[in-house]
Amino acid sequence: MKALARLWRRLPGTAKAGVIMLGVFLLIAIIGPEVTPYNPSVTTPLQAAAPSGAHLFGTTQTGQDVLSQFLIGVRLTLELAFWVGLIATALAVIIGVTAAYVGGLVDELLSLLTNVFLVIPALPLLIVLLGFLNGTSAGQGQLPVIFVLSLLGWPWGARVVRAQALSIRSRDFIAATRETGERSWRIIGFDVIPNMVSLIAASFVNTVLYAVGASVALAFIGLTDPNQWSLGTMLYWAQLGNALQIGAWWWYVPPGLAVALLGTALVLLNTGIDELSNPRLRDARSATKIANRRVWPTDPTPVLGALNGHGGSLAGLARSFSRKSLIDEPAVGAGNAEKTGELR
Repeated sequence: MKALARLWRRLPGTAKAGVIMLGVFLLIAIIGPEVTPYNPSVTTPLQAAAPSGAHLFGTTQTGQDVLSQFLIGVRLTLELAFWVGLIATALAVIIGVTAAYVGGLVDELLSLLTNVFLVIPALPLLIVLLGFLNGTSAGQGQLPVIFVLSLLGWPWGARVVRAQALSIRSRDFIAATRETGERSWRIIGFDVIPNMVSLIAASFVNTVLYAVGASVALAFIGLTDPNQWSLGTMLYWAQLGNALQIGAWWWYVPPGLAVALLGTALVLLNTGIDELSNPRLRDARSATKIANRRVWPTDPTPVLGALNGHGGSLAGLARSFSRKSLIDEPAVGAGNAEKTGELR
């Protein structure tokens, strides 16, 4: 618990906001299906009814409870995204680290395979594969979507992992470990991969974000099982039921807003992980005090003020990009004030 508390204190504000938002969705996914007030597939006479005490999120055009569909849809969407992120990240780490550490012909073959998957147009291939699987017995449920998204989601992470593994492989402690006679699998498992934990975590979060967006989009255009109540399926049925035309905003706003907030949470978490693992981004949050003035690394250089004090020469322009100009600014300002007083 103390380690978790220290890690929480080190997290930037963006990561904390992302963790809190994602935690809310995880809580809904865990307890949501257990507290659904109705069966999401059962129809009632209340067709397209507005939110009320009996139906907090209203009903669909066929009288189905939107809240029950929403609670189950959050779980199914997060389950699918988690499994896609886990499988695709595992493939990316295995292929990227193997290509970088082994090198030679293996590296060239695995890099060629990665490049082939990168140049394949993902959306047409997704439509073709899912359209083919939907016509078979294997096309029921979320398994085909997980398989297809995982198959197309690993190449981006593999390229990044390979580049980082190449950098780690050339370091001195890896060479020293090799000289001691350690096996390759131990070097990869205990020396290479532990030094890429933050990169792998960022790749996992990014893949989950990709899976959420892709699965919702595929369900919205009808390429997934419509009997599975995911957030994308809710939007699909809302579009088929002309929810926008009949003014049934309670039908499409909850799933649409949930997708937007879930994507925002993952983006904030990914940005926070990058900031936590990158020393340059961490330093950008701290200020330096120069001549009783707080100077942030992202502050613009006072080029114009330095040029005014040095006659606009090339030397003045070059000097303006140094922090010494900030120290001399108060002295220059005081000198100008004295001259103004003498003229008066």
